[in-house]
Amino acid sequence: MSTDSAPAAQEPDRELDQEPDLVAAPPGLAALFMAFARMSLAGFGGVLVFARHAIVEQHRWMTADEFNETFALCHFLPGPNIVNLSMVFGARLRGLAGGVAAFAGLLLPPTLIMTVLAIIYAHFGDLDVLRRSLGGISCAAVGLLIAVVFRMMTPLFKRIDVVALILMLGVFLAIGVLRLPLQAVLLVAVPVSIGATFFLRRKVAA
Repeated sequence: MSTDSAPAAQEPDRELDQEPDLVAAPPGLAALFMAFARMSLAGFGGVLVFARHAIVEQHRWMTADEFNETFALCHFLPGPNIVNLSMVFGARLRGLAGGVAAFAGLLLPPTLIMTVLAIIYAHFGDLDVLRRSLGGISCAAVGLLIAVVFRMMTPLFKRIDVVALILMLGVFLAIGVLRLPLQAVLLVAVPVSIGATFFLRRKVAA
């Protein structure tokens, strides 16, 4: 008489993709430098696209919400946004040394490359073929920027954050449609957004 073997215990199905909110261990200084160097070298059309992909999706050093909050802070600081992001991000993970490592990785490789290209452009910049090529590249740059904007909006849609979406739409209409001065819009939008966030979080905690 044959005995049927007992069915093997089945392991629960595991998600193939990790949760985007999981955060990995902070990187070392060398890893910070190399990560931002790769971002800058890949950053055709703007480094923001590749910075978000590397920080949030590839290395998982920040959640999508943390990246949005950090970039929002850098957006209101003087200077280029992505340069501010490298300093703030590096300093947040590894202190002042981390900020310098990320800053150096972001700027050193493209500075060397652009120095060489500037010398070449000085000799061949009048060529019509080169001008048409740069025009095509600008279209791709706009497409990359639009793509990353929608990716950064994803956390707002997931939480159905109505207040944040209304504020975002209001700023877009004020600057993009009504052509109001940027400084005036920010003087109103920043206090309103901070106050709304503080009120909502206090209401949730109560």
